[in-house]
Amino acid sequence: MSVLAGVRAAIIDLDGTMLDTIPDFHVAINAMRDELGLAPITQRQIALMVGKGSENLIRSVLSLDWDAERVEAAFAAAMQSYQRNYLAINGHHSTLFPDVIAGLEALKAQGLRLACVTNKPIAFTTPLLQLKGLAPFFEVVYGGDSLPRKKPDPLPLQTVCADFGLRPAQAVAIGDSSNDAQAARAAGCPVLTVPYGYNHGESIHDTDSDGIVGTLLEAASLIRSHHTNS
Repeated sequence: MSVLAGVRAAIIDLDGTMLDTIPDFHVAINAMRDELGLAPITQRQIALMVGKGSENLIRSVLSLDWDAERVEAAFAAAMQSYQRNYLAINGHHSTLFPDVIAGLEALKAQGLRLACVTNKPIAFTTPLLQLKGLAPFFEVVYGGDSLPRKKPDPLPLQTVCADFGLRPAQAVAIGDSSNDAQAARAAGCPVLTVPYGYNHGESIHDTDSDGIVGTLLEAASLIRSHHTNS
């Protein structure tokens, strides 16, 4: 039997899966770097660092120029600057990936319950989902600081399953990176990955998942076909 046959919910990542948010990161990070007297960096550099939460992102960005001791000394001020700059432009430069809305509508039409689980801080996540018209689709939303541990730890996915009263095998995770796949495997959830996201600069084909889907709409079609055939 297919691992997707019993799926009753989808747990979907945000950055790199539903939204291309690198342009937002680019503006906010370079504003922060300017305040610290550092030169701008490229979107490509930033894309390699995104996905493991804001703390990791800011330390990685500072480590391009400074040693570990100086990074830690400047970290609090850098994080405050980054958060202020990000909130000021949150969602203004980011765009939906193709067929995201159509995919969410198709998943809903199948009766699947939807959750958004991201490593983005919840203070960034909530207004971004609202601005992009994604918020109404999700019953549950967890940011990277909503729970004691974030992906690739399984806790956020396990928490959603408990919220929905489902076994992990009944909730498919959909994401763009090894973080999503590792969290799903550890939680016991099936996992689908998209090929267009960030994934720390690594090929998604090297990630252990139950399938690669070109869009969320394709994911919905794949899940529906397994339900039909089960």
